[in-house]
Amino acid sequence: MTTPVCTGASRAASATAAAHAPYASFTSYVRARGPVLLRTARSLTANPCDAEDLLQTALAKTYVAWERIEDHRALDGYVRRALLNTRTSQWRKRKVDEFACEELPERETAPAPDPAEQQALHDAMWRAVLKLPDRQRAMVVLRYYEDLSEAQTAEVLGVSIGTVKSAVSRALGKLREDPELTPVR
Repeated sequence: MTTPVCTGASRAASATAAAHAPYASFTSYVRARGPVLLRTARSLTANPCDAEDLLQTALAKTYVAWERIEDHRALDGYVRRALLNTRTSQWRKRKVDEFACEELPERETAPAPDPAEQQALHDAMWRAVLKLPDRQRAMVVLRYYEDLSEAQTAEVLGVSIGTVKSAVSRALGKLREDPELTPVR
C-alpha cells in the first residue's frame, strides 16, 4: 500500500482551492450574500434607493480587488468596510446649504397693490358693467358680484340656465371690448 505524498506546491494549491471553494466567482458571492449585504447598506442610509446605490458602489470596489483578497471567508467584512467607507465619503462630500445666523431672513413678498390703482380699476369695471343692457347687467351682478351659480341666477331671474350662460358670455365679451378696461388686460 502506498501513501500519498504531498509536496509543498500541491499543498498550496489545495489550500487555495479550499479558500476559494465557497465562492468560486464574484457572481456567485453576490448572489449568495447580496440580500444580507443590502440589509447592511439599508442600515447605513435612510433611503432604500440610496442603499442600493451604496451596495453597488461597494461591490464594484470589491470586484476590482477580488483577485487581491486572499481570504475569501472574510469577504463580508471586506464589503461591509467598503460600505462604511463609501458612506462616510458620501457624508463628508455632501453640500451644506444651511447656515446658522442671528436673524431669520425676510420673506420675499410681492409688493402690495396700490390702493389708488385698485380703486380706479374697481370704478372702471363698475362703469363698464353699468353700460351693459339691464338683463345682462343683472346676470353679471348675480353671477360675479353676488357669487350665485348659473342655476341660482336662472332661478332668481326666472329664465333657463342656457339663457344665463349665453347672456353672461355676451356680457363678458362686451366687457373685454370696453376701451376703458383695455389697460387692465
